Amino acid sequence: MFDKLRGALDSAIAKAVTKELNEKNLTDAVWQLQLVLIQNDVAMEAAEHISELTKKKLLGSRAGRLENITKLFRSAVYESILDVLTPKAPLDPIQFAAEKKNQGDTTTVMFVGVNGTGKTTTLAKVANLYKKNGFSVVIAASDTFRAGSIEQIELHAQKLGIKVIRQEYGSDAAAVAYDAVAHAKAKHINVVLIDTAGRMQSNKNLLAEMAKIAKVAEPDLKLFVGDALTGNDALSQAKEFNEAIGIDGSILTKIDADPSGGSALSIVYVTRKPIVYVGTGQSYDDLQRFDPEWFARRLIGEK
Repeated sequence: MFDKLRGALDSAIAKAVTKELNEKNLTDAVWQLQLVLIQNDVAMEAAEHISELTKKKLLGSRAGRLENITKLFRSAVYESILDVLTPKAPLDPIQFAAEKKNQGDTTTVMFVGVNGTGKTTTLAKVANLYKKNGFSVVIAASDTFRAGSIEQIELHAQKLGIKVIRQEYGSDAAAVAYDAVAHAKAKHINVVLIDTAGRMQSNKNLLAEMAKIAKVAEPDLKLFVGDALTGNDALSQAKEFNEAIGIDGSILTKIDADPSGGSALSIVYVTRKPIVYVGTGQSYDDLQRFDPEWFARRLIGEK
């Protein structure tokens, strides 16, 4: 994974870092770095920020040999990427739900994203994770728009042994979410997971529907699910959903197949919200906590 960015970064370092790290040389080097980042699906504003951070970290550095300069440059890029990826306000959905459970409260999590990103499957993975951590779970089938969506979530729920609250296609999605929350509170169920429709993010009716669900169901957490392979499309989607409902974090799917890694950097930088999980495969267990250090190391090619 991330071979594309890693190879381009090696090339940029080789071309740009050939002498002492002074102001002029660094200007050339960070410009080359910025181009590499943009070419690998990193948003312009994020690429500029990482490049400037790298330059600041390197100014005044001293290294006697080329290999030491290369090491310094790579280290500065790593630290700059890590600075972007490390959230100011970390989010752990399991810990969050545990604290609510200890207070006798239900945790409601709303999942948003466009069709084709693996949103429903990701919800099932999160449901599996909650169950493994000792939480009772109910799912709200609030995607009442896409044909087959209710059957899809019910199939996942059946495999996981979880109840689904549903209505007919065309029903009010917010009402389904509300019913699920009411059911959970009446039955003392720990966690409600709300599946939602995923028409294209430019569809203002969809965004208005998401806002209505959020207003009615009052979710504790709103998680955006994006496909890492879609690059800047994932970024634009995250921005639109964040502006519409104020997301609390993101989950990136297909991270194991992503050749660039740029979408993760862009989403965190633009939304200012953390990536909480990444999807690494098709099974329910193929969901792992996002580790900024792990991600940054692999972006620059270090074990």
